[in-house]
Amino acid sequence: MSNGDDADEEPADEPVVSEAEALNDRLDGAAEELEAAETEADLDAVEAELDDVEEELDVADLPEPDEDEEDAEDPREELESRISDLREDLEERRGPYAEDVTDVLADARATLTEAEWTETGADEAVAAVDAFLAEADEYVSFGTSAGDSPAEAASAVEQVESAVASTDLDPDEDADAIAGLLEISEALADDLDAAETWEDLTVQEQLQAEGFYDALESESLKDFPPEWSALKRYGREGEVEPILYALEKLGDSDFFEEYVYDELVHMGKDAQAAFDEIHQRAQKRDKAPIRILGKMGDDRAAETLHEFIEGDGDPALQKVTLRALGELGSEESVQPVAQRLVAEDDEVRSMAARALGLLGDTRAIEPLADVLEDDDSDAVRASAAWALRQIGTERALDVASEYADDRAYLVQAEAEKAASV
Repeated sequence: MSNGDDADEEPADEPVVSEAEALNDRLDGAAEELEAAETEADLDAVEAELDDVEEELDVADLPEPDEDEEDAEDPREELESRISDLREDLEERRGPYAEDVTDVLADARATLTEAEWTETGADEAVAAVDAFLAEADEYVSFGTSAGDSPAEAASAVEQVESAVASTDLDPDEDADAIAGLLEISEALADDLDAAETWEDLTVQEQLQAEGFYDALESESLKDFPPEWSALKRYGREGEVEPILYALEKLGDSDFFEEYVYDELVHMGKDAQAAFDEIHQRAQKRDKAPIRILGKMGDDRAAETLHEFIEGDGDPALQKVTLRALGELGSEESVQPVAQRLVAEDDEVRSMAARALGLLGDTRAIEPLADVLEDDDSDAVRASAAWALRQIGTERALDVASEYADDRAYLVQAEAEKAASV
């Protein structure tokens, strides 16, 4: 029997659910829905629920973790982590889609058209596409063949790609077809990756495949390295293309690169077919290609080389460039070269004088005469006398011969040669 006081008591309060607990409960529900999802629509519903939970979390008033406690719980961070994990699971459950197939096929097309196939690799690539087409015919209609080359095979893959895109495959109703197409498309990609390209071969194998060693007798292949013997042979026969191919493939070796450059120097004008490649390398102010340009005698390089002798920069570079300009023989080089007769470095002034002699232009006579009269270096003055003798006109020889009794033997010797002409 209860007393009257009991009748006045209030019912017990319901347990208070925190915002964090409420959001966790919703995420538990979303996880269950994700596990049970069978269609894209089901997955869309789960994604919408996650979006709603995330929006509520952004404005939720959740307790902050205790900064003084290293392992303090952070409800917000835990919820954000759960949402992220569920989204990852959601994405893994989606698809595959027709777009996944077309993306793989687009990459396969790019491989077919952009790869540098060997002859063997090209056959392997076409065979891979042929096998793919035979299986793809089970899922879509396209009516094409792999053809006889990677380019034709790429066109065939593009037709399948278009057919997949236009068939309007539904990720629910056509899930098996999409999965099958994706499987054979990925198998095609793997087969193309396995097909042989030039990058798969060693440098020596690439040279062998290109017939680089064909210039050698079989016993010469035993030489070490046989590439040297082949280069000499091509150099003697004036065949530039295989030499440039070797430079491309073996140029990472500084020693071999130097050997190729020496061969091109020895070829001289016979190496002019290599002008574009060597001119491009010379623009990096590499001395060896500059020297080769001089020996080629192609004055298209003059304008580039003029830039290398401006100011008082690297004397070694200036000397090589001045010599090359002299050998090129461009009349446009007379003025730029003559300006180096007043360079700070004695050797640069000397080479400038000799370059003017090689150019042989009479406009250089008076500047060279000034050098003979005024330069402090006897070696530079001797070079000026030599240059006047190379120009060889009556005026040039008269100027040089005036120094037959010069104090410096080097100058005197050149003057006597000029007087005896």
